Amino acid sequence: MARRFVDLSIALEVGVPSDPPGMEPRITYTAHADSVPQMARSFPGLTADDMPDGEGWAVETVTISTHNGTHMDAPWHFHSTTDRGARPAPTIDETPLDQCLRPGVKLDFRHFADGYVATAADVEAELARIGHELRPLDIVLVNTRAGSVFGQPEYIHAGCGLGREATLYLTERGVRVVGTDAWSWDAPFSHTARRWAEDRDPRIIWEGHKAGREIPYWQMEKLSNLEALPPFGFEVACFPVKIKGASAGWTRAVAIFED
Repeated sequence: MARRFVDLSIALEVGVPSDPPGMEPRITYTAHADSVPQMARSFPGLTADDMPDGEGWAVETVTISTHNGTHMDAPWHFHSTTDRGARPAPTIDETPLDQCLRPGVKLDFRHFADGYVATAADVEAELARIGHELRPLDIVLVNTRAGSVFGQPEYIHAGCGLGREATLYLTERGVRVVGTDAWSWDAPFSHTARRWAEDRDPRIIWEGHKAGREIPYWQMEKLSNLEALPPFGFEVACFPVKIKGASAGWTRAVAIFED
């Protein structure tokens, strides 16, 4: 049986509005023609004339946060403890690998306004619409409007978020890995900041993330191509890069179909 793959990841690149100002990745590219001096450090006396077509290697130097690009947040990112304070929150190198290759479910929330905070009722209604009953370890992906404007200045302000009750609705049913095509699992900060200015209710600050204090879960952000997926009937592979003691790790998330 043939397999079909859909790339759910964005590329790390410069010059694209993928993060708030000052938080973007930086990449320095060294071309083949410029790298012979680097090679000569290992082979004294080497010159471009010694190399085929005068070329050495192509290499890049990258300065990035663990939260740049498509990445997976570990519970440690949300809070120092989980299970309602019963134990330390896991870091990304402690991610159980068996939960990173599981059946996927897509919730289509593109119709919700930017800054809207999706509720448990919204999740339940969408599951009813698509005819799917959640199973433990399903990987739940949320398709928001943000995916359609990635790379544009409005990206970090676009899409809905999932609040505490919606997140707990998923994790109480055994979901441990989720993802969104938005910059954050929570509503965009610019919208939450306006609500905060009105009533100063601290419960709205990062409420979806902070639900990880109660039940641990892992969260992918800045996914792509979710609009190409059906509601279910595919697997998601999303193994994070193993970084000791870190709050997140980059992942090449992929949807896999059995054709």
